[in-house]
Formats: sequence, C-alpha cells, structure tokens
Amino acid sequence: MIEVVEGDITQLQVDAVVNAANDRLAGGGGVDGAIHRAAGATELHAACRAIGGCPTGEVRLTPGFRLPARAILHAVGPVWRGGGQGEDELLARCYRNAMALAAAEGFRSLAFPAISCGVYGFPRERAVPIAVREVRAALARPTPVERVIFCCFDGAMAALYRAELGLPVTSPP
Repeated sequence: MIEVVEGDITQLQVDAVVNAANDRLAGGGGVDGAIHRAAGATELHAACRAIGGCPTGEVRLTPGFRLPARAILHAVGPVWRGGGQGEDELLARCYRNAMALAAAEGFRSLAFPAISCGVYGFPRERAVPIAVREVRAALARPTPVERVIFCCFDGAMAALYRAELGLPVTSPP
C-alpha cells in the first residue's frame, strides 16, 4: 500500500524513515536537519560519524533514536546539474536501495521525503515519477514492506504524488 501524506516525517509511526542526507551524513537543512534535531542531534551525529559518509545513490542505516521510527535510512540523492550527469539514475538508485535495505531489515513500513527536491534542486515533476516507479517495482517483488508513505512538506508536492499514483488530487489551500 502506498500513501501520500502532508506533514512532518519526524512524527510518523513507521519502522523507518528515509532521510534526504548529504554525502557526509552530517546533517544540514530541510528534512535532513529536521530529522537530526528530532532524533537527537548528538546521538545521530555520532552514529553518522561512525559510518563515515555515503556515496550518492546509496543508503546507510542508523537507529531512529528519539524518533517514533526505530530506524533512519540515510539516502544521498543527486544534486541537479541539468539532467545530463546521470541524476535520474542516481535518484532511482536511492529509492531502489532504500527499499532493498528496508526489506533486508524486515521493515514493514517506510516513509520517504521527496529526495533531492529541496536544496539539491531536482525538478519535482521529474523526481516524482522516478520515486513512484521504483517503489512500485520494489513492492511488486516479494518483500516484507507492506506500507510506503510519501511524506510531503506541502500540498503542491502531495498533489504531484497523488496524480502520479492515480489517487484523488485535492487542491492545495
């Protein structure tokens, strides 16, 4: 089951949340900063430092610390450079690798933000079909993952996901 919600990913009751991380796993702005603050910056920074970074397109696992989620999957999305630098495939790998790691860990529920669509500048209209395609493909295979949430910060992004999924699209306020 795939859902679209508007809200704060740090408040979701799921097995794992996906963090739109940077390659140093150092925290930052947007959803990355919000997850670090809500999880407990000191503990999460220490766990991320111990990992030592993550290449673009890959995913690393830490505990959820103070989040309602028991784990955080740190996915490093691509910075948008015009579309000719393999950005689409790198973004697809983020979703593919997050779904694979969630399955390997036995997670049943997972929440994604819109990876790379904030400060990394990936065009929303291009990112959403990639995200939906990769999640649907992963759910079509045997997996313990039963529930995936696309958690959106605003109504316009939620509308894009709902349209791509063929769900009723409500007008943003």
